Amino acid sequence: MDIRLTEDQRAIADNVAKVCSEFDDNYWSGCEADMRFPEEFVQAMAAGGWLGITMPEAYGGSGLGVTEASIMMNTVAKSGGAQAAASSVHINLFGPHPIVVMGTDEQKQRMLPPIIEGKHKVCFGVTEPNSGLDTTSIETFAEKVDGGYRVNGRKLWTSTAQEAHKIMLLARTERKDQVEKRTLGMTLFYTDFDRDHIEAQRIPKMGRAAVDSNATFIDDLFIPESDRIGEEGKGFYYLLHSLNPERILVGAEAVGLGQDAVARAAKYAREREVFGRPIGQNQGIQHPLAECWAQLEAAFWLTMRAASLYDQGEDCGAEANAAKLLGGQAGFKACTQAVLTHGGMGYSKEYQVERLLRESLIARIAPVSEQMVLSFIAEQVLDLPKSY
Repeated sequence: MDIRLTEDQRAIADNVAKVCSEFDDNYWSGCEADMRFPEEFVQAMAAGGWLGITMPEAYGGSGLGVTEASIMMNTVAKSGGAQAAASSVHINLFGPHPIVVMGTDEQKQRMLPPIIEGKHKVCFGVTEPNSGLDTTSIETFAEKVDGGYRVNGRKLWTSTAQEAHKIMLLARTERKDQVEKRTLGMTLFYTDFDRDHIEAQRIPKMGRAAVDSNATFIDDLFIPESDRIGEEGKGFYYLLHSLNPERILVGAEAVGLGQDAVARAAKYAREREVFGRPIGQNQGIQHPLAECWAQLEAAFWLTMRAASLYDQGEDCGAEANAAKLLGGQAGFKACTQAVLTHGGMGYSKEYQVERLLRESLIARIAPVSEQMVLSFIAEQVLDLPKSY
């Protein structure tokens, strides 16, 4: 069994790294301080054709798999941009996937090329204040009217809504108490982010200030029937097509962020001298960083396995969730150790590791909690009774 990247996959990592190298620590620190979306970075990625890495070639994409997308996003995250860089582009890889799977030819031709070219930014409208991880309990409602739907409701944690041209929106078209099964009665739409009827209020947060998160209020939004993806009432199942890729990509990004942190810590440990010797000569510095490296490697290759299973059309739910779990934990531990390695300077903004630590928490929380991941694995792999 040959477990290593192919020559083409290594070329993806190398070429993505070249794009990322144009954006240094000062750039990312500036975006963070100014809460400014990294538009220049996104456009550079679009110009290189990277935003369409998983999209069909017929619509301007590269037609590659989640494996290649994971390699790309791992490289982006360890380039210094961390979750700010990753979050600015990764929705292009998993968010539009229901369009690819269930969209009509007309929808694909209309919707996909502007995403691939970087002309349209997309936000994801699924999570709600009163539902959290229980997606079946969303309350946003799309009422059928002539020519389409009228939508009212609220969404929470809508990333990039300040910048978005489009929204991938999940809404109920039948009330939860009116359907035979709670996963029915939800419909998926891809439509204009009409700011006359959608208000996005930015949420102040501890990290990733360059990429906004929002409380979103939808008031009498008209969505034409042509913007409905697939059949009415089956949106939840269409959404599932993007969940495993999202978990895999988040795992890859978390690992990349941790790899960057370990590299920064090792460099500092080689250069910083105390008591006449580099601190990296001390096993108290060496061993924790070496352990972080090992855990990041293990998480990365589990991520690659999950991605490979997905690309081969095999069941990968347990592996995708585990990749997100272990990637998030390994990335967080690596960033924590990087701060500790830097000592007092790790608490300053000069060496960047404090920013990496703050952003590393995202992968431990989103897109699904660690507890829900463990419950899923316990039920699906260990055949234990469902606990929720």
